[in-house]
Amino acid sequence: MTQHQPQTIVVTGSSGGIGRASAIAFGRRGDRVALLARGRAGLEGAAREVEQAGGTALIVPTDVADHDQVEAAARTVEEHFGEIDVWVNVAFTSVFAPVWEITPEEFTRVTQVTYLGFVYGTMTALRRFKPRDRGTIVQVGSALAYRGIPLQSAYCGGKHAIQGFNEALRCELLHEGSNVHTTMVQMPGTNTPQFRWVLSRLPKKAQPVPPIYQPEVTAKGVLYAADHPKRREYWVGGSTVGTLIGNAIAPGVLDRYLGKTGFSSQQTKEPRDEDRPVNLWNAADEERDYGTHGAFDDIAKSRSYQLHASQHHGLLGAAAAAGVAGLTTALARRR
Repeated sequence: MTQHQPQTIVVTGSSGGIGRASAIAFGRRGDRVALLARGRAGLEGAAREVEQAGGTALIVPTDVADHDQVEAAARTVEEHFGEIDVWVNVAFTSVFAPVWEITPEEFTRVTQVTYLGFVYGTMTALRRFKPRDRGTIVQVGSALAYRGIPLQSAYCGGKHAIQGFNEALRCELLHEGSNVHTTMVQMPGTNTPQFRWVLSRLPKKAQPVPPIYQPEVTAKGVLYAADHPKRREYWVGGSTVGTLIGNAIAPGVLDRYLGKTGFSSQQTKEPRDEDRPVNLWNAADEERDYGTHGAFDDIAKSRSYQLHASQHHGLLGAAAAAGVAGLTTALARRR
C-alpha cells in the first residue's frame, strides 16, 4: 500500500457536523487542514481535534457568503501551508418552516450561504487549480439535491442549485481535458449540531429525516471522494439510494407520501426551545463549542454497508459476476 503523502485541505463549515468530522478524518491521516467557518469556539474545538488526530490545523474565520472573505481565506491558507490540494465545500444554513412563513431576507441568506458559498469556494479553488492543472473540489450535497421535502424549501433550493452548478462545471472541465476534478457526495440525514441552532418555526424540535447517520460515516464518503474524484458523484446511506431511485421512478408518489409524513418525520415529540441559539445571521458557536454531533447519538447509525458497497462496486460486481458464473456452471453440470 502506498503511504499517504500529507496534503493541504480546505474544509468550509468545519466547526461542526459533516465538515468537522471530515476535517478530523483528514487530520487522522496527517493532512494540513484549513478550517473555514464563522464560530470562533467551534473552530477552536475542531482545530484541537484535528491536531489530536495527528494533523495540522489552521483556523480561518470566514463567512462563505462573502466572496472576498473566501478569497482572503485561501490566500491565508497558502501563506501558511502552501498550495491547496483539495477544497471541500460543506458550509450551509437553513430555515425550518413552510414557504409562506419564510421571509425574503431569510431566503436570500440561506441561498447566499448554501448555494453561493459553494460557488465562491469553487471559484476560489479554480483560480489556484487551473493554472497548475491539478486539484480536487468536493461538493457535499444531499439526497435533497434531487428530492425536495416540505419545511426545507430554501435549503432544498440551494442544494438543487449546487447540483446543476457542479454538473455544468464538470462538463466544462471535461471539455478542456483538465486534470482538475470536481465531484459531489450526496448525504443522508445526519446527526449534526444544526438541529440545535437552525432557525425553526416548527412547534416541536427539528430533527433529520430518519434513518439518521453519524457524521463520521458521511466523512468517510468525503475522504473517499477526495481521493477518487473522477466519479461524478457518490451516494452515502441506503436512505439516500432509496430516495434518489424512488424520486426517479415515481416522484408524484413521493410528493404525496412526503405531504403526509414529511412534517412529523422532521420533528421530535419535544416542544421547541424558545431560547435556543439561531445561526442564520450570526454564528451560534461563537462562544460555545457544540462539537461534531447533534442530539441524536442514541439512534444514529455508525456505519453504512451501502457506502462500503458504493466505494467497492468494481470488486463487488466482479464477485457477483463470478457467483453468477459459478451458479450457471453448476446448473449446467446438473443437466
